[in-house]
Amino acid sequence: MGCVGSSQSKTNGEVTKLRKPKPWRHPQPITRTHLMQLREEFWDTAPHYGGRKEIWDALRAAADVSDRTLAQTIVDSAGIIVQNNDLTECYDERGAKYELPNYVLSEPTNLIRGR
Repeated sequence: MGCVGSSQSKTNGEVTKLRKPKPWRHPQPITRTHLMQLREEFWDTAPHYGGRKEIWDALRAAADVSDRTLAQTIVDSAGIIVQNNDLTECYDERGAKYELPNYVLSEPTNLIRGR
């Protein structure tokens, strides 16, 4: 309880805004095509693991935009409760948990460029 009233974490009275995820590394070098394929597979299957489709759609929209302010607006308007301000762990207003892997939020440090 306690987190239902706000979609943002508060620390020392200040609202924590969404931030870019920490750099990550895929187990082996990965092409952009393979990364996009992993993302599509995740988004196609994510709603089948629980939660509401409209929340998954809002999370996808927030993950796909590069403007953090717009992503914050999408999350706020959908009533998403952000546990980790990099969007890796979120909840809806009913308490359903939504976990996003790093590969849908940012590019790996070992992305093969130019393919």
